[in-house]
Amino acid sequence: MKVAGNVIVRQRPGTAKGIVFLSLEDETGIANIVVMPDKFEAFRATLLTQPYLLVEGTLQNVDGVIHVQAGCIRGLEAFAAVPSHDFR
Repeated sequence: MKVAGNVIVRQRPGTAKGIVFLSLEDETGIANIVVMPDKFEAFRATLLTQPYLLVEGTLQNVDGVIHVQAGCIRGLEAFAAVPSHDFR
């Protein structure tokens, strides 16, 4: 499963044992991402600096909550410079 979007939330609760939770938003809605500690360390710079991300991982449904467990994370730097097309 691949999802991409603007990072609207980054959370690393102290009680989550190093797990990071992201919310990505695009024009269709919000995608919830779970980043395990080993993946966080592998992609730390990208996760902390890029406003737009492409995440590839496993789709999971835990107690009715759907999220993607991150496997590979890439920044989408080219999109950060694109201005929005606002209504006039």
